[in-house]
Amino acid sequence: MNLNEILNLYGEEDLLKADGFDDAVIGIDPNTMRLIYSRDKMVEILSKEMDEDEAIEYLEFNTYCAYVGEKTPIYAYV
Repeated sequence: MNLNEILNLYGEEDLLKADGFDDAVIGIDPNTMRLIYSRDKMVEILSKEMDEDEAIEYLEFNTYCAYVGEKTPIYAYV
């Protein structure tokens, strides 16, 4: 399920998105209304701007470990 399908079903009101990674959305947890992102797809997207090791390090430090409230997205190895 991509982001557009999720927005059509659930709306955008309570969803917290990771900026620049819409193409990495792979689903939603309907119980918590948290978006689920593919870590591999996120690395792939960021690797267009930097090398893969730098992308992984950046995401691990700045994104995956960040807690921004109860709607913090889920980052899955898929």
